[in-house]
Amino acid sequence: MTRKIALITGASRGLGRSAAKHLAAQGVDIIGTYRSQAEEAQQLVGEIEAQGGRALMLQLDVSDSSSFADFAQGVAQGLHETFAAERFDFLVNNAGIGIHAALAEISEAQFDELLKVQLKGPFFLTQRLLPLMADGGRILNVSSGLARFTLPGYGAYAAMKGGIEVWTRYLAKELGPRGISANVLAPGAIETDFGHGAVRDNSELNAFVAGNTALGRAGLPDDIGAAVAALLGDGGRWINGQRIEASGGMFL
Repeated sequence: MTRKIALITGASRGLGRSAAKHLAAQGVDIIGTYRSQAEEAQQLVGEIEAQGGRALMLQLDVSDSSSFADFAQGVAQGLHETFAAERFDFLVNNAGIGIHAALAEISEAQFDELLKVQLKGPFFLTQRLLPLMADGGRILNVSSGLARFTLPGYGAYAAMKGGIEVWTRYLAKELGPRGISANVLAPGAIETDFGHGAVRDNSELNAFVAGNTALGRAGLPDDIGAAVAALLGDGGRWINGQRIEASGGMFL
């Protein structure tokens, strides 16, 4: 059988890295992106290859939409040279940044940075990559629990994620004729280096999260990596246009 290929943005660390490893364990080949962590990216390639998989890491700044045409050419070349393929099957729009600022204080520059990375980047990157996606493929856009519940200081970030969730439903509708599904995975608070590692390293914040989560703890990267693999597995084939929250039951 021909192996499936997943393209994951922001795969060198955090949730993207976990997703890549879980998918690779299911026999999916990986094209990952990194912005600046080339050494971490190549370490991931080595880990996947050591388990019998195939992986390719490409540099990408999701905030720079002017680079997307060249990136798509790199993907096409990588598909041919590394995987002997013309199309990839799964697109996971995961790369992101976090900016914590009150709505009364956030600057226009901070807002624009969030917009480019969290909404404009995924939108136009997906548009550029659609010709390289196989019919019957799947798109999974990473949102946030903050698009459902509210915590002061995350309003601008959450607004971008709300845009991602609406856009995903339109993707599902417009790409349906190609058999391509589109869904949202919304993590809750996860112990990563996102937001300067606040949930992982700030004991008070970690305890706050645990105390407001039905399962009694903050999330771990592997909780989300496993969810990505499950949604892109065979059991997720009939899920389309949906928002799935993986938060352990936060703020129920």
